Amino acid sequence: MTDFFDYDLAFSRNIGWVTETEQAVLRTRRVAIAGMGGVGGAHLLTLTRLGVGKFNIADFDVFELANFNRQAGASLRHVGQPKVDVMADMALDINPELDIRRFSAGVNAENLGDFLEGVDLYVDSLDFFALDARRLVFAGCAQRSIPATTAAPLGMGSALLNFLPKRMTFEEYFCLEGKTENEQLLRFLIGLSPSLLQMSYLVDATRIDLPNHRGPSTPMACELCAGMAATQALKILLKRGRVLAAPWGLHFDAYRNKLAKTWRPGGNRHPLQQIGLWFLVQQKLKL
Repeated sequence: MTDFFDYDLAFSRNIGWVTETEQAVLRTRRVAIAGMGGVGGAHLLTLTRLGVGKFNIADFDVFELANFNRQAGASLRHVGQPKVDVMADMALDINPELDIRRFSAGVNAENLGDFLEGVDLYVDSLDFFALDARRLVFAGCAQRSIPATTAAPLGMGSALLNFLPKRMTFEEYFCLEGKTENEQLLRFLIGLSPSLLQMSYLVDATRIDLPNHRGPSTPMACELCAGMAATQALKILLKRGRVLAAPWGLHFDAYRNKLAKTWRPGGNRHPLQQIGLWFLVQQKLKL
């Protein structure tokens, strides 16, 4: 089957939106993705179909029935199997020439250097509640001048932020240092979606349970995240077009038929963010 594969033919329908030269560049680029769940699996497959040729992927979890509503690799035959292996195999079925480095223990302080080695872009796909790991990886990217993007699935939309070298960092934007876990989670949520487009159609707020790390999700949001993140990846990897960097953000909500472009100088220190935090507390999201 590998002998049958032809990279140029497999991704020839990309040409027109990218040039042949740009497609060849994408083939040489390495993208790191931490988390192979709802958004991570979709990111990996979308970027593989874009023609990116190298990946570092990390996840310590296995697929289970609760993943079926949104995760690309979740199916009956994959229940109990490691997410990192399932998703790597699915990507290799698209491009058997991929160079994929697997980190089956997830990302931690001990392997962060290896995870970010030779990486041109980091695409964040960690679980919403994995703030310690997320802060670790984003700090590592900032130290190594690696651009990083995060696209969060919120309701039936996607909120996107880019953190570029020598610009505002993840910590400077979200201001999580020294806060309790619940406050960090609220700050992360309002930082991702200053416009809070998704909150107007949340039908059961009790399903958001921050202390027990549970929240509702939709498959539409995960697929929208993959499209938005891959578009940013294309622009960053090919150095093409303007890339919005934090404190600028984008939030597209398909349910609301709205796109919000936000600007929050100072990140969560901005007065509007403080109002947003107060609003979330009033929603009584099982704090």
